[in-house]
Amino acid sequence: MIELDEIIKNIIDEDKIGFDISFEYAKNCSMLLRKQETKSLGRKLIINIIDNWKKIDESTHDIWIDLIESEGFYPYLEKEKLNLTSTASALRKEMSKSKNLDFYLHEEQMRVKNLLDSDKNVIVSAPTSFGKSLLIEELVAERKYNNIVIIQPTLALLDETRKKLKKYDEHYHIIVRTSQEPSSQKGNLFLLTAERVMEYYDIPFIDLLIIDEFYKLSANRDDERSDVLNNAFHMLLKRDNVKFYLLGPNIDEISDGFIEKYNAVFYKTDYTLVEQLVYEKYSEEFGDRGVAKENKESALFIELLKLKDEQTMIYCSSPRSARSLAKKFLSFLQEYTIKNDYDISLIEWIEQYVHKNWMLIECLNYGIAFHDGALQKHISSSIIKYFNEKKLHFLFCTSTIIEGVNTSANNIIIFDKYKGQRKPENIIDYFDYSNIKGRAGRMMIHYIGKVYNFNEPFIESKNLKVDIPFFEQNPIKNEVLIHLDEEDIIDKTSTQYKEISALSNDEKNLFKKNGVSVKGQQNILKIIRKNISSKKELILWNRKPNYEQLKYILTLAWNNLIKEGETTSPMNLGNLVRVTYWYETNASIGWLVKDIYSNDKKNIEWVSENQNRITEKVKNLSKDDRKEYKTGKEWKKFEANKSLMKLDDLELIDKAIREAFNILKHWFQYKVPKWLRTINTIQEFVCLEKNIKSGNYLYYANRIESDFIRDNLSILREYGIPKSAINKIEKYITSDMDENEVVKLVKSKKFIEQINFIAYEKEKIEDSL
Repeated sequence: MIELDEIIKNIIDEDKIGFDISFEYAKNCSMLLRKQETKSLGRKLIINIIDNWKKIDESTHDIWIDLIESEGFYPYLEKEKLNLTSTASALRKEMSKSKNLDFYLHEEQMRVKNLLDSDKNVIVSAPTSFGKSLLIEELVAERKYNNIVIIQPTLALLDETRKKLKKYDEHYHIIVRTSQEPSSQKGNLFLLTAERVMEYYDIPFIDLLIIDEFYKLSANRDDERSDVLNNAFHMLLKRDNVKFYLLGPNIDEISDGFIEKYNAVFYKTDYTLVEQLVYEKYSEEFGDRGVAKENKESALFIELLKLKDEQTMIYCSSPRSARSLAKKFLSFLQEYTIKNDYDISLIEWIEQYVHKNWMLIECLNYGIAFHDGALQKHISSSIIKYFNEKKLHFLFCTSTIIEGVNTSANNIIIFDKYKGQRKPENIIDYFDYSNIKGRAGRMMIHYIGKVYNFNEPFIESKNLKVDIPFFEQNPIKNEVLIHLDEEDIIDKTSTQYKEISALSNDEKNLFKKNGVSVKGQQNILKIIRKNISSKKELILWNRKPNYEQLKYILTLAWNNLIKEGETTSPMNLGNLVRVTYWYETNASIGWLVKDIYSNDKKNIEWVSENQNRITEKVKNLSKDDRKEYKTGKEWKKFEANKSLMKLDDLELIDKAIREAFNILKHWFQYKVPKWLRTINTIQEFVCLEKNIKSGNYLYYANRIESDFIRDNLSILREYGIPKSAINKIEKYITSDMDENEVVKLVKSKKFIEQINFIAYEKEKIEDSL
């Protein structure tokens, strides 16, 4: 039997595969498919044959078609118009056709669908290109369930799902925000993050729960949001005994006893219709610093040049790394004058509303972009759209690609080996490597994906277990433990449980409702109880705080609600208070960019004026005095800002833009509103104890979270329409118009034509609604 790698190499390299060779390969394939342990190798060969179909001798086509059908590759049989010769095989193909979608399911999708149609709960572990999410649409399309919750890890992924499922709005009211009321006239489709599920206090009875990327339940994968995902899952299980479908990639097992308790089946498969070819590109001359780093980057750029006519994603450890590498590659391409021929409407928007010198503009002109979690939703979705339309060829990404951003990438390059900061504990494991690798190729688009690894080969590891903390409780965080009823606690003798039990029922309910650090909330409750009279002017405010009131509340949150090990850099408390307070007056990304840039320039000037004095001072201090001086404000300011001296003006602009987007996404649209709501409930609690009138921070929290957009227009931002377009729309829509009516009006051509939108704004309205 010929070695499989040799066969595949020949298929790729040869211009024509003659009868004898094709027949021999078919015999090899048949033998591989007979044994369970070699089936995946047989499928690998089939995929390579389909990808090179025109090379295969026509007289052997029927043999190969029989093999393709035997493995249930019905979507490819239909797409490639491959005719089945037997009645039995033709019948099997027709039985695989979805009853609700114009699509043929492959063999393993049919098996999973049969499980979903049973009375069992279903947990699926399958490769990235299995087509798990297609089954979500199948479940929605059949209209069997009245109220469905779909939990996905990011708002970008949820928005992608919304766009796919909006065709079912005749039968389902699609809900993406906690302020939206469920419909009583038709079904409801809740597309929410776990946080929003917990914040949707009047969520109706749920018939079906779908959790995408369910490995994020694990307490052992260092995901700061695992606790709230556990709470959302547990709440719907406990309250509604909800039927669930959990899906994720490359998982070997889950918590022992879970499937038995919850009438579930764990279905693991390696079945895929996409194959990845891995090219190990590591050299001992590569490294993270100095010449070794330059060697690695040069090798990357040469490889990218070879792939310039294909779609390639490059995995980088962080947003800073992605932008830095994109900028260097831009300089490399400029030497070859390889410019993009496509008109990218996003460029005009950036010039008007962000900064005319942002390097992304020039990157887009050369078919380059970057993608990370900090970019505004409308920008990141546009970049993915341009990439999938082949208007861009090079996409520098962070771990956002692990979390299910769907692209049509031919190639994935794993350039960095870290996830986040370059520390040994942040080296990506085999699970993350497999998920990144799985983004190469796309079912029905690219049958073969190529993976280029610029690091030492990743060592394969098996038995990845997803622990479910609310069930297994080893380990379990206080924020999950507090939600469990006494009968569900495994170890009632633990110190952790005794501390939770010592809380009054009212305190427990308060802390559960807020869903953030239990100990942090205890500290804040203690402080507010103590200060409610002496500092009432700082605590008992309504609607909009003054500077000192905001500073007091954010200081409480910063000192008590930031999790251990959580990264806040480059933000600090003083700056957070300042930008939060002043943002309402200006409320634009452009203002944030100018503010950060201006402060950086001032800090550069300060360092320049004081560095000789500070350096001399440190040199002349005694060892003990030097140690004490280095704990002071002046030294900390000097250390924090001296690296700015190395940046030129364009680099300072890029830094300001990166930080501005992070402030908007992480702080204004997530952290600050959550903190304000949390402390609001705590001060209300104390005021009720003291029988005094409470403050109310909700108006201000909601305004920050919605980017100071009017309530009934916030849905447009949720759908990925840029704020610049919403500002233009505002004067044409009254504040009392229902948000569903707003959406209906805005997507009408007549309405769009009466407003002076730029091309990009029109494009986003048409794509989003």
